[in-house]
Amino acid sequence: MQRVTVTLDEDLLADLDRMISLRGYQNRSEAVRDLARAGLAQAKQETGNAGDCVAALVYVYDHGARDLTKRLTQNFHHHHDLSLATLHVHLDDDSCMEVTALKGPSADVQHFADHIIAERGVRYGRVVVIPTETAKKSARPKHKTGHHHR
Repeated sequence: MQRVTVTLDEDLLADLDRMISLRGYQNRSEAVRDLARAGLAQAKQETGNAGDCVAALVYVYDHGARDLTKRLTQNFHHHHDLSLATLHVHLDDDSCMEVTALKGPSADVQHFADHIIAERGVRYGRVVVIPTETAKKSARPKHKTGHHHR
């Protein structure tokens, strides 16, 4: 590891220390590394250079909205290569929540999630994208237990 010296103003350092305390980091270096990783991943996502990812798409919708369930189903069928599994929850008489695990190229996953969230009748939606690091995975030794991940 490389040692880097960073100068922060007092307010920013106080905010960083509060976050460290709230999240339970052991030291500032761990927190700064996590923040740097998150910032770099976000920058890659925004520029379309993020590569492959896994994601959780969560949205709440009005199940009575005209043809919404049909449109959602058609969207998922047209993007079956991105969707791994969906959990459907009935919240009340009018609202349902779905949580869908997605996997694929980050740009495709983000575009699909944005399209679902933008459907008329979807009240709230959010996608959490996590980049996958295929290069690092291939360098790892295989499990000796016989349990292998693809």
